Amino acid sequence: MAKKEALTEIQITLNVIGGKWKPLILHYLEKTGTKRYSEILRYLDTAPKKTLTSQLRELEADHIIKRTVIPTVPVQVEYSITNHGRSLFPILDVMCAWGYLNEGDYKLKHPTCEYNDQTRRIKEKRLHDLYHQFEADHIGDWFPNNDEGTNR
Repeated sequence: MAKKEALTEIQITLNVIGGKWKPLILHYLEKTGTKRYSEILRYLDTAPKKTLTSQLRELEADHIIKRTVIPTVPVQVEYSITNHGRSLFPILDVMCAWGYLNEGDYKLKHPTCEYNDQTRRIKEKRLHDLYHQFEADHIGDWFPNNDEGTNR
């Protein structure tokens, strides 16, 4: 099988978890375990069926989730996260923590990050440490006098 092309490693990650619903699907399955299609659709609330089906197929093709057909009448389909998919949990955790710490004007429908004052401090410290580790790994990569700190 021919390898797919990607511009950068970030594009590979975005190809796998990019899209409005993929991270939410993975986070939901991480928190609640194996779910049927209808349960995922109900959780996502406003996800179009066609889009959800497409994103579930993409996650399955990338071996992130497993699709199990249950031979009943009517046929039922369940989705669960694979071991390979579990490798994305640290990324999802950082995304959840960042969202929690920056929720500001948002009203959450499904607050699943389960944080309180103690865990908030832990997540703040983890994000702070992660940021400083990133900076340490990239010493000399940044242009001097760059207020934005985003150009290399």
